[in-house]
Amino acid sequence: MWKPFHIIRNDISNVKADAILNTANPRPTYGGGTDTAIYTAAGTEELLVGCSKIGNIERGEVAVTPAFRLHAKYIIHTVGPKWIDGNSDEFDILERCYL
Repeated sequence: MWKPFHIIRNDISNVKADAILNTANPRPTYGGGTDTAIYTAAGTEELLVGCSKIGNIERGEVAVTPAFRLHAKYIIHTVGPKWIDGNSDEFDILERCYL
């Protein structure tokens, strides 16, 4: 049985959920912005080790790590499209991130 989908407006590092979503680079590593909040709250060293185990992620693909110290169980890392001209599969890549 499916549970309802809820959108929560909050600091992502404080959200209590089964999983949170983090945009990633093809070679997952510690970045800036939202990444900083997620890595800091999860435990930077632990999450870096977790990301080193997943390796590279292709655009439109996902990888999952434990959420470590976050109030979630998992972090879903996904790599979105690189915008070129709108005719280079950008929309298909973005759709795969969601699916």
